Parts: sequence; C-alpha cells; structure tokens
Amino acid sequence: MQTTTISEGHTVLHHPTIGPQHNHKESDKHNEGVEMRVGSSASDSGAASVSDMKAQTKRQRLRARVQFATVCGSMYLAGWNDGTTGPLLPRIQKVYGLNFTIVSLIFVFACVGFLSGAFANLYLNGRFGFGKVIVLGSACQVIAYAIEAGALPFPAFVLGYAINGFGMALQDAQSNGYVASLKDNPEVKMGILHAVYGAGALSSPLVATQFAQLPHWSFHYLCSLGVAFINIVSLIVVFGLKTQDECLVQIGQPASEKGTSEKSQFSQIFRLREVHLLAFFILIYVGVEVTMGGWMVTYIIDVRGGGPSSGYISSGFFGGLMIGRVGLLWVNKKVGERRVLFIYAILAIGLELVVWLVPSLIGGGVAISLIGVILGPMYPIAMNHTVRILPEWLVTGSIGWIAGFGQAGSALLPFLTGAIASEAGIKSLQPFLVSMMAFMTVLWALVPRTARRTE
Repeated sequence: MQTTTISEGHTVLHHPTIGPQHNHKESDKHNEGVEMRVGSSASDSGAASVSDMKAQTKRQRLRARVQFATVCGSMYLAGWNDGTTGPLLPRIQKVYGLNFTIVSLIFVFACVGFLSGAFANLYLNGRFGFGKVIVLGSACQVIAYAIEAGALPFPAFVLGYAINGFGMALQDAQSNGYVASLKDNPEVKMGILHAVYGAGALSSPLVATQFAQLPHWSFHYLCSLGVAFINIVSLIVVFGLKTQDECLVQIGQPASEKGTSEKSQFSQIFRLREVHLLAFFILIYVGVEVTMGGWMVTYIIDVRGGGPSSGYISSGFFGGLMIGRVGLLWVNKKVGERRVLFIYAILAIGLELVVWLVPSLIGGGVAISLIGVILGPMYPIAMNHTVRILPEWLVTGSIGWIAGFGQAGSALLPFLTGAIASEAGIKSLQPFLVSMMAFMTVLWALVPRTARRTE
C-alpha cells in the first residue's frame, strides 16, 4: 500500500482492491481497482475518537454499557455451551453405547454448523444487519437445546449440535465484530468479552457434572435452554433488531467508514492473506481450548484414575481462562500483545508436558488450571491485532469470518482427538495437544506484524 502526503496533515493510501468513501475523483489510471483513502493521521483519528466518546451524554454512556453487557451475555452462552460437553461426554458414551469415534460425531455435526454459520454470516450481515442476525443465532440455540433436552435417538441428538453450531457461529461473529468496532477502550472490552465466555465455561461444568450422575442427565440442556431464552429476550429488547451502525449511533459513536470498491465484501475479505492466517490460528486455538476442557475429563478418569467428580477439572481450566483474560491485561500492555503471545505459548506447552509426563492427579489438575490462565489472553489478543492490521471498513466482516470459522475448531479438534483415541487410546490426547499448541505458535509467527503495504 503506497502512502502520499497531502495538505493539512492528511494522507492518501493506495490499495489495490479496496477503499473507503471519498469526495474527490480519481484519474483514469486508477480505475483498474486502485482506490484512494483520505483521512487524518493515526494520532489525529485517535484524538478524534477520544473526543467523540467524551462528548457522550450520560444516557448514551448508560446505553453503551447495557449494549456491551448484552453481547457479553451471548458470549456467556457460548462459554456455557463449550463447557457442557466435557463432563457429559462419558455419560453420553455410556447411555448410547458408543465408541470414541462415533461419540465424536457430536463434534463433526457441530463443526458443520459452525462452518455453515461462518459462511452464512457474511451474506446475512450485509442483507439483514447486526440486530437480526445475532437474534437468529440465539433462536437457533433455543431450538437446539430443546432437541437435546429430550435425549432423542443419537442421530437426532447430534442434529441439535449442528443447529447449535450454526447459531453460535452467528452470535460469535456478531459479538466480536460489534466490540471490535467500539472506540472506547476496545482492547479492554475485548478482554472482558472473552472473560465472560470463560465465566460461562466455568459455571456450566459445575452443573453438568451433577447432571451426569443423575438418571435424567439430559435435563442439563433445560438449564441451557433457560440461559438461551434469557439471551434472546435481552438481544431483542436492547438492540431492537437494528443494524450495527444504528446501535453505535445510539451510544454517540459515528458510523464506521465504508468501502467504495465495486467488489463484494466477501471477495475483498477472502483476498486478504492476513484474514486466512488469523482464521486458522483461531481455529487451532479454539480447538485446543475446547479439547482441553472436554476430553481432559475423560483422560483424567481413564489414565489418572479420577472419580466422577473429575468434571470439576474442566471448571478449573475455564476458570483459569476467565482469570487470564482480565488479570493479564497489564502484562499484555507492558510486554506488547504480539510478543507476549509467544511467551504464553511456550509456557502453555511446558505445562502441558507436565500434565503428560508427571503421573499426579493433583499436580495435573493444577497445571491444567494454569494452562487456562496462560491460554486465556490469546483470543482477545488475536482479535485486537486483526483491528490493527486490516482496513477499517473490512474489520467487522473479517472478524465475523475469523470468529465464525475459528469456532469450527471447537468441533474439529475434539473430533480428531476422539478418532485418534479410538486407535491409540485416550493417552494420545497429550502429544496431540502439544503438537497443536506448537502449530498454533507457528501460525502466529506468520501473521503480519503491521498492516500490509503493497507498492
């Protein structure tokens, strides 16, 4: 991307495929897809954003807090869902009489739902807007939990996971896109948003572990249904099916910059290498996270001789995740978000080796919780980095795709774990997790440090 300085401190950025709205005419030589961007310098725009947010009225500040709390509710539901499967998995396997491979179809169907939701979000967001799409996602989860609560035959039961995955992908994409578009402390709010995910994933195993030992184990999904119902009502009341720009205007923030390229947003996003690298990084990260919280319970029971209460180890992991996303914010800022992620990854691999090689139930449980603390900040760091390196007018759509596609990792990696465990035993979980953490670190190293510039 080539930069040209013009009067009054403005800059003109030339991008080969995309560009924002502008009032001047371009020469014919730029009509082959080269567009221009006119805007203030980074410091001027940052100062303007702070000034805009200071001009908020008291009512707008209150509405901003309510809106943020509501999208946090959607992420709480996502965490609740991801923390549910681990403690229930041994019971599901026993009730339906399934081996590791067949029970892992739960994750396959969820993966289909996540991927279809990620693709659908790109179309639905442009057609219907933020408010309607996020409510549609929540409605899908209500339907899914109603199916799962009945403990129907296994084919119908896993269909519920596909519907649930579709709905989660829509909500995950919209929630992350909304918070990324905020001008008032977006990094902190992204950390809080995903800490609330950790809170949901922390609380659900506490409930699911109890239901896993009861005759009506599937009634846990009635609890999930209640959480989903509260979520959908909150989304409708607070956002009123409005678009994201309309919601931002309500809190005193001007509408975000728009692109003027004739190419669709879909094609613009998919031409960016950065988007694909970040999407695969998030896919592996989320897969590691959910595999740790899910299959680790089975590993502790089968390999370390844990009892029925081993499901609480899953809560320890997700509790660590929640603490890390807020408690390590100051470390991220002091060290630098890109650099500190490498440090977290090395520490996580080291602790995973402890779980693998040290035959201690208590020591393993503590190490798993610490891994949660260290893994916690990685997701919000990746989302914040996305905002920094992508064009502003593509941030919401790109983050939606990255989050939705990445959510498929919560199904893909757990399925691979089950398939491998069917052949090599659940003891294969630890080397698999170590290799995936290492792969995740390599992907992060490939993500550009700054916005790409092409001459």
